[in-house]
Amino acid sequence: MRFLLKISFPLEPFNAHIKDGSADQKMQTILGDVKPEAAYFMEMDGKRTAILIVHIDDVSQIPALAEPWFLWFNADMEFHPVMLGEDLGRANLEALGKKWG
Repeated sequence: MRFLLKISFPLEPFNAHIKDGSADQKMQTILGDVKPEAAYFMEMDGKRTAILIVHIDDVSQIPALAEPWFLWFNADMEFHPVMLGEDLGRANLEALGKKWG
């Protein structure tokens, strides 16, 4: 299943990692392990934020995706299941509309 991960970084320890030169290496290590389908970086609500698209076959994979961000960056995490247009097409919205409409 495809998930959108929203990762929000507090100023510390991220600022300290930038100052000591370890931020890039830490980010690349995590991204290399997680292997996201896509990764975007931005400001959101005044915080450094990453949006990753990942595949999760089993919920037991969630700690492996979350713990590096928690432990190295003290980050906040959100997990949201997401669909592609093809996925939505298989949802049979017409039948749902007839059933619930």
